[in-house]
Amino acid sequence: MLKKGFMSFARSGLSSLFLLVGALSLPVQAAAPVKRARPAAKAGVLAPGGYRWLEEGPLDGPIHLVISIDRQMAHVYSGDRLVGMASVSTGMAGHSTPTGDYPILQKNQWHRSNLYSNAPMPFMQRLTWDGIALHAGHNPGYPASHGCIRLPYAFAQKLFGMTSLGGLVTVTRDRLHPSLTIEQMAAADSIAKVAAPAPAKPVLDIDPIIFVPRVSRR
Repeated sequence: MLKKGFMSFARSGLSSLFLLVGALSLPVQAAAPVKRARPAAKAGVLAPGGYRWLEEGPLDGPIHLVISIDRQMAHVYSGDRLVGMASVSTGMAGHSTPTGDYPILQKNQWHRSNLYSNAPMPFMQRLTWDGIALHAGHNPGYPASHGCIRLPYAFAQKLFGMTSLGGLVTVTRDRLHPSLTIEQMAAADSIAKVAAPAPAKPVLDIDPIIFVPRVSRR
């Protein structure tokens, strides 16, 4: 009787030992690496050449563009609502982009510069008669132009179809807001209604194909 009990105990002990050895011999699976979420981009911050449309339209309010030189950013408003933004490249040292409020004087989809080696200026929108315009161009994320405001190509293309002659463009050092105030909207409306006469002898790189001086007699 004692012998049978001993044999039973030995068999059970050996079975447990075999199970333990088998468990230890199984390959240990490495723990799956923990995926860390990328930090979210700051609101309103775009990479060089980046842009974003917040509304696709149709847009019912007048279009107003605000350029921040310090931030190298453009905001597009429809009425008082921010509807789009883009990174820009303004004038470099020695060719700084002047601040102020400018009506769009002229538009040309395939303009070329007569001053700077016939450089292409797609979707050009002229702001002054002495060399400042919006157009698609290289956008490195810092001021690099000869005074113009370079826009991402696809952004400039869409913006070109949204604006009209006389529309307001404000160039500022740092002012960018999610919406326009009543005072800003009133200023934009008054500037858009002012007809800007072309000088008799423009000093800009005027394309003779698209610009014909008009002489008024009184």
